[in-house]
Amino acid sequence: MAKITNVVNTVRVLTYIVLSLSFVLIESAPEGALVTQVPGFNDTFPSKHYSGYVTIDEAHGKKLFYYFVLSEANPSNDPVVLWLNGGPGCSSFDGFVYEHGPFNFEMGKTKGSLPKLHLNPYSWSKVSNIIYLDSPSGVGFSYSANESDYVTGDLKTASDSHEFLLKWFALYPEFLSNPFFISGESYAGVYVPTLAYEVAKGIDAGVKPILNFKGYTVGNGVTDDEFDGNALVPFAHGMGLISDELFEEVTAECKGNYYNPASADCENKLVKVDQNIQDLNIYNILDECYHGMEATKTTTGNTKLPLSFRKLGETERPLLVRNRMFGRAWPLRAPARDGIVPTWPHLLNSNNVPCIDDEVATSWLNNESVRKAIHAEQASVAGGWELCTDRILFNHDAGSMIKYHKNLTAKGYRALIYSGDHDMCVPYTGSEAWTRSVGYKIVDEWRPWGSNGQVAGYVQGYENNLAFLTVKGSGHTVPEYKPREALDFYSRWLAGKSI
Repeated sequence: MAKITNVVNTVRVLTYIVLSLSFVLIESAPEGALVTQVPGFNDTFPSKHYSGYVTIDEAHGKKLFYYFVLSEANPSNDPVVLWLNGGPGCSSFDGFVYEHGPFNFEMGKTKGSLPKLHLNPYSWSKVSNIIYLDSPSGVGFSYSANESDYVTGDLKTASDSHEFLLKWFALYPEFLSNPFFISGESYAGVYVPTLAYEVAKGIDAGVKPILNFKGYTVGNGVTDDEFDGNALVPFAHGMGLISDELFEEVTAECKGNYYNPASADCENKLVKVDQNIQDLNIYNILDECYHGMEATKTTTGNTKLPLSFRKLGETERPLLVRNRMFGRAWPLRAPARDGIVPTWPHLLNSNNVPCIDDEVATSWLNNESVRKAIHAEQASVAGGWELCTDRILFNHDAGSMIKYHKNLTAKGYRALIYSGDHDMCVPYTGSEAWTRSVGYKIVDEWRPWGSNGQVAGYVQGYENNLAFLTVKGSGHTVPEYKPREALDFYSRWLAGKSI
């Protein structure tokens, strides 16, 4: 009997030790990172929130800001997902405020009043822990004491973000064993695979801490000059935006090369295409333009255009991308506030004004009490917080992303490429074409997928865990336009289930 009692006592002690260690690990977040409340929300958080800075270069004082939302389900086991918005130059608070964050934001009742926040029933934190990262330094609340760091590009951004992840997981070691995924949209079509490549390379080299990286998702993502640049004409024709006659003419003159016209006749036909589509909302052709058709005829003179975008429209600084595909800095965004330049070079020469409104995010994140609540340092926003900034000079120096996708999927990492099928900025036609061009065998032939008892889009699966998916009726920022459907495919994909 004594032996049995001793065994029972030993088990109790060991259980207590394990539980105590688990509690210590769960509570190992950096001191002062816990967010206890945010202005505009008067209820209890459904899960814990943390935010703050990770210094990635001590000598320069280069800091990246993050907001971390724990899963509402099982944070100890659910995946950790890094979310990146694009631009380059746009804060990931775009995703937090307007897409899949824990709150829905309601505009303040009076001018200057704070938005009211309500719980978002389709938050991606329902099924995952999610890190919203402002990247690169100079974007959102991320900043550096050395302004030379604001001259950057694809490769440096990937390297810096990898450094952030290594240091972040060292601060939150309890999440190291969780499956880790990287996700983003628009110009994050470059951010995501280049960062994923750095992570995979670090794992192969045994860089500590070793991340439990499983795969990545990209929504309406910039990928390749030729595929993206040639996507719009077939899209416009398929959507009934240009006539059969014009499509046949432009196809004959350009011989399928629309992104880099080789003749004056091709150029002239492309101008006609541009004239047919220039008054549409480029981010969702089903949506009205925020300013209306007449207002789209002026860029900097429209006072309704948010300040950050008036600045972008007035500058020739290489904030975004300069190459054959992207001719100059251009602040085209959806109503969902993403500063990606269009894949269609002739829109760069039009007077088309983006159909946008970022007032809610700007008013909330420029509020001193909000910044204090989320631990944002004043030095990061000396000139006022902007959803998309002109503070950085950015070079597209990584080339086509297709080689990155091939490398990662060949190693066994899972990849989901999804597209809102009414986005004209990065049309699904280009994403469908480049995923097919990888040359993988089709293992799940094109078929509808469902949400809430309805067809929500179409999916095609390839070997090596590569899948392409469309979201019916959605624009550029899928979780904003189709939140239920977005949470459905996201949840299934994270869990490794068939979509």
